[in-house]
Amino acid sequence: MDVFEAIASRHSYRGAFTDAPVPREDLRKIVQAGVQAPSGCNKQTPTFVIVDDPAVLVAVDGIVDLYHPPKALIVCVADPAPVYQGMAFEKEDCSAAVENMLLAIAAMGYATVWIDGQLRTDGRAERLGDLLGVPRDRRVQIILPVGVPVETCAQAEKSPFEERAWFNVYGG
Repeated sequence: MDVFEAIASRHSYRGAFTDAPVPREDLRKIVQAGVQAPSGCNKQTPTFVIVDDPAVLVAVDGIVDLYHPPKALIVCVADPAPVYQGMAFEKEDCSAAVENMLLAIAAMGYATVWIDGQLRTDGRAERLGDLLGVPRDRRVQIILPVGVPVETCAQAEKSPFEERAWFNVYGG
């Protein structure tokens, strides 16, 4: 699948997963796509925890609603340390890495959903970080449950180009 097909087919999947495992080789390829993402000043601040142990997945599901238990989970960890003139780019860096992984997941026939809102409430990011041994100076920013989807879904309809993009001046 080329990159434009992956972009067109990528969607947020909150459905059930089959019992098929996600091989570690595939998880490595997916996370390598995240590792190769751009980052502010090339500081490469995002790090990743790949969870495929069933007991740890159950513990994670006790902290964050994973919708349906996945066969694997990728956790993007942000480093909020300043990298340029006192500014940190951890959210941008994690976003770029996660987008690369979302496209890799779609291209490989797996499904996922970007989860971060839940991490912002009730100390969930901190509790998940503690569970996974994330250093206290880092933050669990985004999680991606990964598996073979039971259902096939289409990408949500997007607004037409002409309603969201213009040449030379905002609004055309």
